[in-house]
Amino acid sequence: MERNRSTWHGVTMTLLIVCVSVAAGCTEDTTDREPVASADQEAEAPEPLPQWTYESSMVFPGDGSLVRPEDGVVLPDGRLIVGDQVHGLRQVEPDGSSVPFGDMAAAGYVHNPPETSGGPNGVSLEPGGTHLLVADIFQGRIYRVDAGTGTAELVYQHRYGVNTAVRDSRGAIWFTQSAHNTPEEGEARMWANVDLPAPEGALLRLGFQDGEFAAEAEVMVDSLYFGNGVVIDEVSGHLYVAETLGLRVLRYRVDLETGQLSDRSVFVDGVEPDNLELDGEGHLWVALPLSNGLLVVDTETGERHMAFRSQTPAQQALAEEFARRGASGESRMELFAPAWWAPLPGLVTGVILSPDGGPVYLSGIGNALVRLPR
Repeated sequence: MERNRSTWHGVTMTLLIVCVSVAAGCTEDTTDREPVASADQEAEAPEPLPQWTYESSMVFPGDGSLVRPEDGVVLPDGRLIVGDQVHGLRQVEPDGSSVPFGDMAAAGYVHNPPETSGGPNGVSLEPGGTHLLVADIFQGRIYRVDAGTGTAELVYQHRYGVNTAVRDSRGAIWFTQSAHNTPEEGEARMWANVDLPAPEGALLRLGFQDGEFAAEAEVMVDSLYFGNGVVIDEVSGHLYVAETLGLRVLRYRVDLETGQLSDRSVFVDGVEPDNLELDGEGHLWVALPLSNGLLVVDTETGERHMAFRSQTPAQQALAEEFARRGASGESRMELFAPAWWAPLPGLVTGVILSPDGGPVYLSGIGNALVRLPR
């Protein structure tokens, strides 16, 4: 188990610089760079990474009928499944209509505020594409849902909220916690950690052997400032985990047979990472909630490309004030309001990649997605 010894004071001072630099576009943009191939190379050069500018037509569905779609997946057959605070999951059709997906209630999912608030946060697809994992950030539950039948089961109850859960090819589930928010404390305790951050986040592993999940998860990394998205690149043997309020993405070597992590490094710093995705071309896609942005990073070279950003000077000023208050230990939750992310439908928290070059979706805390055409 590895302990993160960073302090929030240094983190918040960095955030002030980050929000200014991201808004100013100082991250390297490779859009106009011509790919170079050797004379004897016959393979086609890779297509340049996309870059989008927000348009109102990108809001999807246009009627804003979703409820907190923080994350989602596109299934191998093309169906778009997103988190839904009312039902747990929702299937969104190409015309924007949607229906509840899966029987999450049968597995114990409950959203009955103010008594109980459900919080489907991370949504991931298992290797093979037959099942989804849904992490409940308020109730600490990990659900497994059959992508074909919608049958759902509760596979683990954590003592604190679970932000994101992914499964490796050996069957183990890796998941993050963001704060020490018990199911009884739920949403309020989680947001208190955002307001006045503390190193309460962690990366955990739920083992799988002989067809059964372990009774208890093992803490692999602790003392994170708001652990968030996690992805595993089994080709290169790396695991990436977002530390949102630590302003960085950490990378580890991972041994899937033993479940051990090694060779820790800071892969991306100076940004506020939320959910993460890997594509099949060696890129890590990073949702940026404080910048209303989407960053794409080459996992081999570390080269960065800001694929999307929607931030006005006024919103940049809000980000700077957020950083200032964090540095001085002042409350700042009042800054989280539509003025921060408008005209986007909500705070950006996730990115959903379509197979075969289909649309990219930005998900978030709001009532719709942002659909980016490719």
